[in-house]
Amino acid sequence: MTTAAVPGARPGRTKAFLRLVMIEHSVFALPFAYIAALSAMFELDRQVHWVKLLLVTVCMVGLRTFAMAANRIIDREIDARNPRTASRELVTGAVSVRSAWTGAGIAVAVFLGAAALLNPLCLALAPVAVVPMVLYPYGKRFTNFPHAILGLAQAMGPVGAWLAVTGEWSGDAVLLGLAVGVWIGGFDLIFACQDVQADRAEGVMSVPARFGIPAALWGARACHVVTMALFAWYAVATDAGVLFWAGLIVVAAAFGYEHSIVTPKDLSRLNRAFFTVNGFIGIALFVCALADLLVRGLTL
Repeated sequence: MTTAAVPGARPGRTKAFLRLVMIEHSVFALPFAYIAALSAMFELDRQVHWVKLLLVTVCMVGLRTFAMAANRIIDREIDARNPRTASRELVTGAVSVRSAWTGAGIAVAVFLGAAALLNPLCLALAPVAVVPMVLYPYGKRFTNFPHAILGLAQAMGPVGAWLAVTGEWSGDAVLLGLAVGVWIGGFDLIFACQDVQADRAEGVMSVPARFGIPAALWGARACHVVTMALFAWYAVATDAGVLFWAGLIVVAAAFGYEHSIVTPKDLSRLNRAFFTVNGFIGIALFVCALADLLVRGLTL
């Protein structure tokens, strides 16, 4: 799917489109979709349904690719006036707006097609999942809390993955989705701290721009405390074993490290906190959750 993002494109343009949508950042959301899907399979019949897992992957990558492309298209004029983002592909012309819309269109079509192959409920709800993906980039134009919209968008991943397996709503999936949404909203607060001056100059709205960097970092800490509480609630609700709880200890330590290296007076390690630590959190918890499910009887 990713290599065919822009039909007929030369390899250089395809690579530019993949850079545009930052395809590697799927690592943030995919592990939690897998945790939800595998937990649902464990409750269903303790068997891994590989075709469904593949379709969940296609859905997640397709929707995220659409969301990132739409975000870059909608924000291209703002990006052009921000020194940090002025080198993005739509600003420099490495990717044309037409090509970006083409890639976005194919990505959302792939997402809808995969949802249709899963079950009728997934297909019926798929358009709902698209809405916050488009709303998020506009959010910074009318609210100081666009981070909450991003959190809502990301919270849909685990819920959708559970629905993909069972075709039914689950309170457990909602707990996991809320945990992921609050987590991602929290680290978006951290990420937005680097653009305070540019955002204020351009009238772009965010918590750091409105309330200051210290308030944003305290908000992120509060979000991640809530995230840990929701993860623990999910573990209790699903009767998770010791390996999952061990994963939560690792996640808590990672959160502590993340917040220790970013301070109001020193944002120099913000990228390490945002990309490296948060990528590690997703992968670490997925590995522990998978190991826990296998020990408890999940069959590959």
